[in-house]
Amino acid sequence: MIPRALLILALFALASPPAQALDIMQPLVYEKSIAIAGWLMSEKLDGVRGYWDGRRLLSKNGKPFQPPDDFTRNFPDFPLEGEIWGGRRTFEKTAGIVKRQEAHEGWRELRFAVFDAPTAPGGVEARLGQAVAWFAGHPSAHAYVIEQRPVSDHRHLRRELKRIEALGGEGIILRRPGSPYTRGRSRDILKVKPYADMEAVVRAHLPGKGRNRGRLGSLLVELPGSRTRLKIGTGFSDALRENPPPVGTLITFKYYGFHASGILRFPSFLRVREEF
Repeated sequence: MIPRALLILALFALASPPAQALDIMQPLVYEKSIAIAGWLMSEKLDGVRGYWDGRRLLSKNGKPFQPPDDFTRNFPDFPLEGEIWGGRRTFEKTAGIVKRQEAHEGWRELRFAVFDAPTAPGGVEARLGQAVAWFAGHPSAHAYVIEQRPVSDHRHLRRELKRIEALGGEGIILRRPGSPYTRGRSRDILKVKPYADMEAVVRAHLPGKGRNRGRLGSLLVELPGSRTRLKIGTGFSDALRENPPPVGTLITFKYYGFHASGILRFPSFLRVREEF
C-alpha cells in the first residue's frame, strides 16, 4: 500500500508540471549595415520579460508570476508579450517585486508594457492593433501598448538612442514593418544598445567550468586608481581563453551602465589596451 505522504506528493507533481521555457520571438543585435529606413522603433525597457497566455502572467521560462487579481483583470483572452516595468533604472526593484511567490502591493508600482500579440493575425502593426483595440474597450491601469514610431535613417536612430540614453533608458528595439511573429531569434527584430568602455588591470586568472574547464573562465581585474575589483567572464575568443592576457596587463572592457547598487552591468572583455 502506498504511504499517504507519497501519494499526496505524487498527486501534487501531476497537478503542477514543471515550468518550461517559452519559445518566444527574440531580437538580434542591430548592425549599421542593415537598411532600417521605415522600420518601427520603440524604447527598449529595462524590466522583466512577461508573457500573458490568456489566463496567467508567465516569465520567459514559463514560471507563473503572482500579481494581484486586479492587476490582470482587464487583460484579454489572447496572448500578449511585454515587459513588466517599473520605470527606468528600476530593474532590481522590479525583479524583487515579481519574484515573490505571493500577490502583494508592490505590483501596484509596475505596468505591463505590451510589445506584441503573438497569436493575432497579420504583421506586427496588425497584431499590436488588436491589443490597442482590446484595451480601448477594456481599459487597464496596469497595462499599455508601447508606441511604435518609424525611423528614417541611421542618423535618426542615433539621435533617438542618445535621447533615450540621456533619460537613463537602456536602448531601442527595431521591428521590420509587416513582419510576422516567428519563434526564436529573428532578423525582423533588432536591439540597439549603447555601451561605454573602461580600462582595468588584470590581477588574476580564474579557472573555467564546463566547456571552459582547463582554461580561462574569467579575469579578475582592478580599476586603475582604486581598489575596486570585478570579474569579467565574457567576450573572449577561444584563443584568448587558451592564452589569456598576463597578470598586470591593461585591458579595455565594455559595459552597459550601472545597477542601482553602483555595480557595472554586463562587463565584457573588449581588447588588450595597446600603447603606441
